[in-house]
Amino acid sequence: MTTPAQGSRIPPGALYACDNSRFGSDGKGRYWPGTERWFAWLSRTVDRYGPDRCLWALAPDQPFDAVATLTQSVPWLARIRELGVPAAYAAQDGCDQPGLMPWDNLDVLFLAGTTEWKLGPVAERLAREARARGKTIHMGRVNSLVRMRTAEWFGCDSVDGTYLAYGPDKNLPKLLRWLDELDDRPSLLGTTHYPDGLGRTAGTTAARNAPSLAGRNTAPASPAGAPRTRTR
Repeated sequence: MTTPAQGSRIPPGALYACDNSRFGSDGKGRYWPGTERWFAWLSRTVDRYGPDRCLWALAPDQPFDAVATLTQSVPWLARIRELGVPAAYAAQDGCDQPGLMPWDNLDVLFLAGTTEWKLGPVAERLAREARARGKTIHMGRVNSLVRMRTAEWFGCDSVDGTYLAYGPDKNLPKLLRWLDELDDRPSLLGTTHYPDGLGRTAGTTAARNAPSLAGRNTAPASPAGAPRTRTR
């Protein structure tokens, strides 16, 4: 994962995703450079590493505000697509209201918003709808095995969090064990596969890329009950 604030170097052959720093590691967006500088950074990043390796780029959003996010994001979704990469849209609390989800303009549903909303029934319904529409799904701020299971149940293709970045040598073995557990055991909700019969284990597919998405203070997971991190 890379952002305008951090400018991570992407290893050769690795996949990457481009967050926008609107939320940021501080949770207040202090590292947001403004739309024009953000897009210039994004263009340079895609040009340097190639569009074929980019999982998605997140359009500018307003954390926790669905109406403002729609206004800010829509003008940039098409420009992101013009770079040859999938355009991600940050779903926020309240975006299930009529007219607040630009489905035709986005390629990736990024589940952002507050923790309670992101893990709740509305976010799950949006994830199911995104899957039915052929969209990719990403969940931010996934820092525990329990939350990884939730993302898996929702059908997410990828996740991010800060767990790996804050102790890679110690936490990577734990993370890999969690992934093995997702591979080998039924989830807390009774299955590791999509209820619609697609038959693939979303959480596992997503989190296998976690080490390559860890560059911005991100990478899944911290134990349940640990202090909340300040990523999406």
